Amino acid sequence: MKSSRLLAALCVLLPLTLLAQSPSKSKPDTESETPVAEYQHASPAAYEAFRDLKYGIRIHWGIYTLAHATIPGAKGGESWMFLPLNYQQKQAYQELYQTWNPTGFNAEGWAQLFATNGMKMFAITTKHHEGFSLFDTKTRVRQRVNWTAPGGPALENCDLAYSVMETPFHRDIIKELCDAGHKHGLAIDLYFSHTDWYDADFRPYGADPVYVSETDAFHWGASEKIESRHAKYEKFEFTAPPPTPEEEIRMMTRHRQQLTELLSNYGKIDMVCLDIGLGKRVWPQLRETMLALRKLQPDVMFRNRGIGAYGDYETPERVIPGTPKKGDLPWFVIYPLASNFDYDSDPAKYKGGEWIIRSLVDSVAKGGNFMVGVGPGPDGRFHPKAVENIQTAGAWLKVNGEGIYATRAREGDLWHEGDEIRYTQSKDHRTLYAFCQHWPGETLILKTVQPKADSPIQLLGYPQPLAWTYSAETGTTIQMPQELREASRQKIFFVCGFKIQPKI
Repeated sequence: MKSSRLLAALCVLLPLTLLAQSPSKSKPDTESETPVAEYQHASPAAYEAFRDLKYGIRIHWGIYTLAHATIPGAKGGESWMFLPLNYQQKQAYQELYQTWNPTGFNAEGWAQLFATNGMKMFAITTKHHEGFSLFDTKTRVRQRVNWTAPGGPALENCDLAYSVMETPFHRDIIKELCDAGHKHGLAIDLYFSHTDWYDADFRPYGADPVYVSETDAFHWGASEKIESRHAKYEKFEFTAPPPTPEEEIRMMTRHRQQLTELLSNYGKIDMVCLDIGLGKRVWPQLRETMLALRKLQPDVMFRNRGIGAYGDYETPERVIPGTPKKGDLPWFVIYPLASNFDYDSDPAKYKGGEWIIRSLVDSVAKGGNFMVGVGPGPDGRFHPKAVENIQTAGAWLKVNGEGIYATRAREGDLWHEGDEIRYTQSKDHRTLYAFCQHWPGETLILKTVQPKADSPIQLLGYPQPLAWTYSAETGTTIQMPQELREASRQKIFFVCGFKIQPKI
């Protein structure tokens, strides 16, 4: 069945030849273009399930994890560190796959860590910009850069998948993780970078270190940005001829085949986290790819990067919106737990479990979800400090999770009171949750809440209902338990959750 579905999907590749020869004259802008009539977004049920998730983990893992430890001067986040490396370092980086052997990797252990600590989903980099695939792709790279060729960098022919299956580890990491995720009821998000810095057919898209001079012919009106990047890294790049029509077809064919593999070989996939853009020259081919992928898994949610209006969700990065986001797209904040999304060996860089919870509460109160970014080390294990932070957040969620999962934002500006109070509510509006970002002291005053008469107010994690009074002038005043007024008794109440039945 899988093979027949894959073959059927790949048959749709035939239009690529014609499309590559006839670039769109209308210069479609993927950030605003209305999808063609035959394109269908994920169903309302898929959107609802996405909004219910609230909390998950984003895992960045690739050659860059090895580069941190083995290449002097390899600094910065994820495969972005590749750009400023000199030619010798770039070549050494590309060859690191030959030593990839994370013997400590345990997909079952990862899934248990996530599921038992309140995460409802995980995202994993199937392929970052560097081009190394963590899955058993059957596609082949036919052309790459030899950065240390005699006389300077040069394009050269090759024939390899550049994947985990050509490493000493020789195991399909994505399959093992998907199998474990399905077993533990976790939603699965497969990250995939449109661009590919190893496969030279992809030049010059997505900050590719292979530069071509005709930037306006490829990019979405961003020539100034491309030229600025080129000036910054010029001594570490080299200029090559633009891709030929045959190379362009080969690029977009491999691009579609890899995405087809991800949506055909790993069971139900809930999200695909696309990244970086390609460009206007190949937008018609990419649009056809999106139509083909929809037929494989109609309810998969696609991140909108590089596909604009064809996307189903967006991801504010390293920032939580200051107010609820407007528009129809649901969202997942993505924020690294340490300095960047990949592995960090310095325990002091990890922000802590309390930071995770406050970020989660803030995101959910504004109508979104929160994904904490953590990368494993070269051996396939997470840093002990990262595990500790995740477990701290997990312990809090065991007590307060009912006010987080499957909730919705309060209407208008009622999602908060100042900087300290955040609100969520059940979908039927019959239950309101107030989260105080710190221990409130002897009393907590909620100015925008009127509880149902004679109803209990509960401090989540405390067995007895709390005494409260209400007046139209001051709002609701809640008496905090006398026995919890000592700081030593407040360990799990660093963010206090209150369950309230509002007057409707």
